[in-house]
Amino acid sequence: MQVRTTNLANGMTVVTDQMPHLKTVALGVWVRTGSRAETPDQNGITHLLEHMAFKGTLSRTAREIAEQIEAVGGELNASTSIEHTNYYARILAEDLPLAVDLLADILQNSTFDDEELRREQHVILQEIGAALDSPEDQAFDLFQSTAWPDQALGRPILGTPETVQGFSREALDAYLGDRYRGPDMVLAAAGAVDHDELVRLAEEKFTKISSEAAASETPASYRGGEQRLVKDLMEAQILMGFEGRPYKSKDYYAIQILASVLGGGMSSRLFQEIREKRGLCYAIYSFHWAFSDTGLFGLHAATSEDDIAALMPVILDELAAASETITDEEVARARAQIRAGLMMALESPAARAGQIARQMLIHNRVISMEEVTEKIEAVTTEDIRRVARETFVGTQPTLTTVGPVGNVMGLAEMTERLAGPALQAASL
Repeated sequence: MQVRTTNLANGMTVVTDQMPHLKTVALGVWVRTGSRAETPDQNGITHLLEHMAFKGTLSRTAREIAEQIEAVGGELNASTSIEHTNYYARILAEDLPLAVDLLADILQNSTFDDEELRREQHVILQEIGAALDSPEDQAFDLFQSTAWPDQALGRPILGTPETVQGFSREALDAYLGDRYRGPDMVLAAAGAVDHDELVRLAEEKFTKISSEAAASETPASYRGGEQRLVKDLMEAQILMGFEGRPYKSKDYYAIQILASVLGGGMSSRLFQEIREKRGLCYAIYSFHWAFSDTGLFGLHAATSEDDIAALMPVILDELAAASETITDEEVARARAQIRAGLMMALESPAARAGQIARQMLIHNRVISMEEVTEKIEAVTTEDIRRVARETFVGTQPTLTTVGPVGNVMGLAEMTERLAGPALQAASL
């Protein structure tokens, strides 16, 4: 890696990872703002703004934006998450000036035309409708809102039909000015990129960005609880969760490894016990979402109504047993999976640009692969067992279910079953 960083006068950070063997560049602007920065009335505005950025500027129509990037064989797109928004391009190395000019234009000079706004609001309403038609998407939205009720972190990225239809051009302008600030923006590039040239282009093009940082977001407060949505479906969607760890936690890598051991692949405990040995569902996996100040450990399974009663006790027993029986071999295998995934991502300039941008936003520095590997290798089997105890035993779970879920086990019984092995061990 040949990583370099420069801070511009407006507070924006430029970071590059030169990959000389390539002929292309992946670059983008990552902004430290997402759905959790929104007030209740603003729910969905971050995502709408991301859509509207491509719908015309003071000097380009929406069609011209699309035609200019595609005329050089490039692509331009964007995405919104809970804590970050990014606008990115992939181009040949010689077309870097055009890509920077386009990114700077859409982020500083968008007009938010009323007709385009109405059309894009309609498109997002269709997107919301598609999510409501998906039982899995519904289950995940419920999962998030149950873990963090009445908080921005628990609200859907897409917003609601009511909020999305209520946004005006003035609201978009105000939100852009409030949240898109130099200290909260990173211009990152990986591939055949010259750092000094990118810095020069950024200084030339990003001239309207405020140098004052955006206001801090409200701290999250995990609560947990239960929501079930009974529907006449073939499959039941089950999501079970617990409070996780933020990015900067000393146990961040330990809980990532725990998620891999339990449900990170076909050799994982949950897949082997529930899918392979018992045939209680087609697929099952666990995951850990980290955020700046909190996290969520989750498990997802889809099964038939007839198998729910047998499925949930087995899941809970596997979670409870993790604090006592996870082995060195399982931890080594999970470490290898995580390490290989990170190394494979390094071969993609787009993935690498995203990685270094997020590291700058979260840690204010780029973390080398050697440092990451050392931290992963430093996690012991006892660390994993301890994190499993702290996560699953005596804590408040989150449970959301969609489908034929009338006989799903409740929270009280879940908590009791998870505590069972710990109580037995204490009595010995």
